[in-house]
Amino acid sequence: MRKLKHEEIPRPDPGEVPLLPKHPIAALLDNVRSIHNVGSIFRTSDAARIERLWLTGITGTPEHPDLHKTALGAQDVVSWTHEEGAPACAARLRREGYTLAALELTDAPTAARDVEPDHFPLCLAVGNEVRGVQDELIEQADLALEIPQYGAKQSLNVSVAYGIAVFDLVRRYRSFSSTSTAEHA
Repeated sequence: MRKLKHEEIPRPDPGEVPLLPKHPIAALLDNVRSIHNVGSIFRTSDAARIERLWLTGITGTPEHPDLHKTALGAQDVVSWTHEEGAPACAARLRREGYTLAALELTDAPTAARDVEPDHFPLCLAVGNEVRGVQDELIEQADLALEIPQYGAKQSLNVSVAYGIAVFDLVRRYRSFSSTSTAEHA
């Protein structure tokens, strides 16, 4: 075994990325306050090749120069929109056919392995670092995804939790079909 050199890593041409098929997963960022977390979520979203990010409330946007430190260019290839209100955005997405899944600890958790084919397209709502996903979004949510935790803290950084959840969802989606719509280019 040896480590691959940068030029040996298979990757699509950056100009082709917007044209590649995406996994039917989107994310709604609900008042995520750290621009570094937002940048990390952009980078993870590119790696998972999801459809779009909806940035709501105080969530920073790619115009903020500090986002580029963690996004490392992903802000240029991941589709995004900023909207003021997360509840109104979520309601519209549900009307458009998205299943709304809150990434939050609730009394009715769903494991990513239990997400069904008809739950896609799916929008993952990710909350504020202190308050989590706001109650109005929890009330609208079709599912609450929970990441099992075995330590004392029972919490993860929002961008870390997002990364775990979005890749669990991508794996679950791809498990339904051997001819996934978002194969490697």
